[in-house]
Amino acid sequence: MAGLPPKPVNLAFIEPDSADADVIHAAQRGDLEAFNALVTRYQDRVYTLAYRLIGDPAAAADAAQEAFIHAYRFLSSYHGGSFKAWLLRIATNTCYDAMRYQKRRPATGLDDLPGAESDDGAPLPSDTPTPEEAVQQAELNNAIQACIDSLQVDYRLTLVMADVEDFSYQAIADSTGVQLGTVKSRLSRARLAMRRCLQSVQELLPSAYRLNNQDEYRSE
Repeated sequence: MAGLPPKPVNLAFIEPDSADADVIHAAQRGDLEAFNALVTRYQDRVYTLAYRLIGDPAAAADAAQEAFIHAYRFLSSYHGGSFKAWLLRIATNTCYDAMRYQKRRPATGLDDLPGAESDDGAPLPSDTPTPEEAVQQAELNNAIQACIDSLQVDYRLTLVMADVEDFSYQAIADSTGVQLGTVKSRLSRARLAMRRCLQSVQELLPSAYRLNNQDEYRSE
């Protein structure tokens, strides 16, 4: 019947994949509860992406909040496909804008980065780790983040989109407005820089994560 408000979606039991479409459609109709459900579902992923790109917890939280504001404003432009990819592309562009307008920071020291016990978005293993494993994982995360922070902004952006969020080359090119060849070149140089950076601080890494000359900084 015309004039009635849209019927809210029952959000009590939402499966992560199958119910996304219904929740998104409800949010597009103006159901704030539905949009808040999407925020709850994806806020950790968006924050982690922002933290990996920006390297500062407070700035990452601000960028994540701004990304969701942009997503809400432009929700009508979503017409299907992977909502997660659509949202992370908005988050990436938001972080990119933030980084473009901030002065280039000196490389962050390992001691300046937050540890695993802080809510910094750095992922830990899904299974409950032992205290020793938690310390080792925190040291590895800190070393990786310090090396990511040392990259030029364009290289950092490309690396995080490709190796953290699994964007395709084409998706990265579309999001950043560069050619495919440029994406591949930046990613290659970023990975080489990461490898050299991690090799230079191997003595600070847990022995299980130290690289030899053939190892990459991440598992292929």
